[in-house]
Amino acid sequence: MKSLFTKGFCVTLLALWAQLGAAQVNPATIKSRLQGTILDARTKQPLAGAVLKIKGTTHAVSADQDGKFTFNTGQAFPYTLQVSYIGYIQQETVVNGTPVTIFLEESQVQLSDIVVTGYSTQQRKYIASSISSVSGKIVQDQPSGGFNQLLQGKTTGVQVSSNSGVPGGGITFRVRGNNSINASVDPLYIIDGVFVSNADPITAGLGNQQASNPIADLNPSDIENIQILKDANATAIYGSLGANGVVIVTTKRGKRNTNARINFNTIQGWSAAVDKYDVANGPDVARLTNESRINTAIDNGIDPSTITLPFPNPESLPTYDRISGLFLTAKTSNYELSTQGGTDKSTYYISLGYLNQESIVKPSDYTRYAGRLNYDNFLNDKLKVGTSLNFTRSERNLSGSDNSPTGVINSALFPRSYLPIFNEDGTFARYGSFDNHLALIENLDNKAVGWRTIGNIYGEYSFLPELKLRSSWSIDNSSEYDNSYSNTLISAGIANRGSASSSENKNLVLTNEQVLTYIKTFGENKQHNLNALVGNTINTVLNEGTSATGTGFAANSLRSVAVAATRSGSSFRSSSKLLSFFSKVSYTYKNKYIIDGSIRADGSSKFGANKRWGYFPSGGVAWLVGEEAFIKNLNVFDELKLRASIGLSGNQNGIGAYAAQGLWSSGANYLEQPGIAPTQLANPDLTWETTRQFNLGAEFGILKNKLSIVADYYNKYTYDLLLNVPVPYRSGFASYLQNYGAVRNKGYELGINSTNIQTENFSWTTNFNVSFNKNKIEKLASDISLGASGRNISILKQGYAVNSFQLYKQLSVDPQTGNAVYDDVNNDGIITSADRQIVGNALPDYTGGLTNNITYKGLDFSFFFYFQKGNKIMNMNDFFMVHGGTQANIGFLPRQLERWQQPGDVTDIPRLTTYSGNPTANGGAANNYGGNVASLSSRYLEDGSFLRLKTLTLGYTFPTVVSRKIGMNKLRIYAQGTNLLTFTKYGGLDPEVSSQSNNQNTAGYDWATVPQPRTFQVGASVTF
Repeated sequence: MKSLFTKGFCVTLLALWAQLGAAQVNPATIKSRLQGTILDARTKQPLAGAVLKIKGTTHAVSADQDGKFTFNTGQAFPYTLQVSYIGYIQQETVVNGTPVTIFLEESQVQLSDIVVTGYSTQQRKYIASSISSVSGKIVQDQPSGGFNQLLQGKTTGVQVSSNSGVPGGGITFRVRGNNSINASVDPLYIIDGVFVSNADPITAGLGNQQASNPIADLNPSDIENIQILKDANATAIYGSLGANGVVIVTTKRGKRNTNARINFNTIQGWSAAVDKYDVANGPDVARLTNESRINTAIDNGIDPSTITLPFPNPESLPTYDRISGLFLTAKTSNYELSTQGGTDKSTYYISLGYLNQESIVKPSDYTRYAGRLNYDNFLNDKLKVGTSLNFTRSERNLSGSDNSPTGVINSALFPRSYLPIFNEDGTFARYGSFDNHLALIENLDNKAVGWRTIGNIYGEYSFLPELKLRSSWSIDNSSEYDNSYSNTLISAGIANRGSASSSENKNLVLTNEQVLTYIKTFGENKQHNLNALVGNTINTVLNEGTSATGTGFAANSLRSVAVAATRSGSSFRSSSKLLSFFSKVSYTYKNKYIIDGSIRADGSSKFGANKRWGYFPSGGVAWLVGEEAFIKNLNVFDELKLRASIGLSGNQNGIGAYAAQGLWSSGANYLEQPGIAPTQLANPDLTWETTRQFNLGAEFGILKNKLSIVADYYNKYTYDLLLNVPVPYRSGFASYLQNYGAVRNKGYELGINSTNIQTENFSWTTNFNVSFNKNKIEKLASDISLGASGRNISILKQGYAVNSFQLYKQLSVDPQTGNAVYDDVNNDGIITSADRQIVGNALPDYTGGLTNNITYKGLDFSFFFYFQKGNKIMNMNDFFMVHGGTQANIGFLPRQLERWQQPGDVTDIPRLTTYSGNPTANGGAANNYGGNVASLSSRYLEDGSFLRLKTLTLGYTFPTVVSRKIGMNKLRIYAQGTNLLTFTKYGGLDPEVSSQSNNQNTAGYDWATVPQPRTFQVGASVTF
């Protein structure tokens, strides 16, 4: 028996087995079986998920995680194979049966991209709208509390700025300017088909605490691509939701017939302040105070030798450093684990993420736990179902630094530097209304914990290859639980023996949509292409919340409102509904001439019974001039498209759910009997704000598409503003909500993409974009004054931009007297409130970015500059601390030392005095530094223009051979610096600030704002 299993017998048996097996294989299959690998032409890395199909057929396969594929079609060789991958140029290759290696090159030409538009996808070249596309790669490898923050400078038509350096803090995101005054100016965010709420959930008891960023609940690493719809032809399909632009986010999904791929990313970062606050030392504060008293005596006709100076010996005063205890080196930790893949019948993407970011100013921090599941199942050739689910838990430790007179930063800045930080017994020293900054850092207990679920389920049925119906049910459910306790060691708790507040706010958005799509190519030579859809939306928004407050606690260890001596509470609930019907048609003739149009009808419960329905049409045309023979014969343009569009879109966001109704409220009690009273006038004719926008655009590519340019001009006119219009006081009301007013935005956009060098081992690409926007209030019932610290510094005025500043314009400081000279607008010889004028606004004239990406073999190097020009910043730190002696309990900034002291001094800071006489226009003796004129001087308004090296990255991807030896498919390590250099004339710590971000009309204030930190981080990305 043993002799049967000789080597020769085994060989013979194997040969016989092979012959029998071969006899059972279909010869046609052998002839058509193709095997191969798809690689990136530059990095030689496998392109997992690349799609292959035979030209003229629909059956397709996908490459696995190694870029390998096996294709069985039954079609004999040779045939033409089409290979495509998102972000790469589609390639056609004639194959004859041998194993092939296919190299794809990254696409720098946007005209060939597939773009997600309103409820459909189209090839960019056939779109007549203005849409910006951003790859998900742009917002990854950068731990951030919001992907929208990372879009800064990455595309045209979008202004993005961080309002502060607080992790998870609010941002300003504007698509082609500010369209409104009372209603929201934020864009509509759509994540995997879900309409996402952009309402700030934070309500913790922090006074003027800055807004947070509700979009921070999405992990940027889950994003596949982002489309920003800018013109009316793109946004009108969203009707009363799209006036401020639409941001469509598509997250990653698995690909069919691909093996499981596991990816792990980690980032560790360290952040520090580029500059720190500085204050005048003790002796300088004493000298400045003495000088102010002497000058004040002179101004009041008193002999200064007869007064007693508060500091006879300034040099003897000590200096206590409060700033060093304010800042820290903040740590950032980010971990992400994901897997994706698919079979012939289903695909999946699953991810988990953890982010923890400390603020550079104690004690703020932000933590996010995120999970995502995207699943699609192809039940049969006609029916597909799936889901997208995102779960997030966020935790914020809030300090209340920004825009707070008694916040952490001001508590370190305002007290005079010669005052001790601690009392003699070691307890925290407090001065006037200012807390001890260390007491705040150690005792602040303001926490916000949020849970959020964003998801949908859908079904998609194909009646015919060209006709399909998609129905989806979506939810955005958020719950924010805020707790705040002020103990008896800080001022907020001292007076009341402890003060606590607790609140829970819930926001629920439910959406149901049906969309029927018809796509058909027909006619001779398939010269006609039709892409049409019709659908409807049912949208419900529910807001509800409860809050409780308590004062008087037996001990600081007892912090619950339930154990407070005095308790009170309140609750609210509101709901609104939106019913919509929409349709869109796009027709292309000979792949050169495109015309499309859409219309949407919206009915909203927010508006008056007489005008609940609004209708928003749009239309666009495009001409692929590059397909014409007379252009091709020039041999100049590889691609050339001209387009134009016009349309209407609406706005209802930002107003209350019952804005049109007459409201009554309880609390109007009399003689201890309960009573109610009217609080809001009804307006049955209240309806949408409407934005009419006209757009002209051109897109072209030259030099074999190595240089592509996109240019746009737009003119947006928003009318029927939702505005609180003043009414006669005899009505019992000061104002009520009407459709009155208009705002215009117009501007230019330019985007340039270039492939400067492209060889087998080396590449260099550049992206440059710049956007110009001019804003103007065209119609307003009356001026609306707003501002910080109770002062009407900002103003809304017809003929000027929103976010304008109205101040006394300081022309100079008289070198002989040291008094400020102001512009006498009405030429009456004195400076009064009538001489206040608009001296600038917080909106930049233009913004843009420059990105360069360089690779050599496995090395990659990139740097990104962001710039903006023309915006003004009201420096409230100077406002309070270059006060010239008028603030008796507040110290000085070192800049106060540059004041006028003697005849002949040339400076912009007047002499010190507390005298508040009425100033004159010629800089005479009465035109002094004191009084309201000085406090509202344009001297504090500075140019906020800047150029910033936003990011610089150096990475290395190990060769596949090396990574495989250590059990990995891909390994990349990198180092990155953020906010490395800033070039600006602004005198504050950071020109990218807006401390009053809780009011869209008072942007451009720098008041104790946490600056953007300089960050260094290292990271690694591993794929198994």
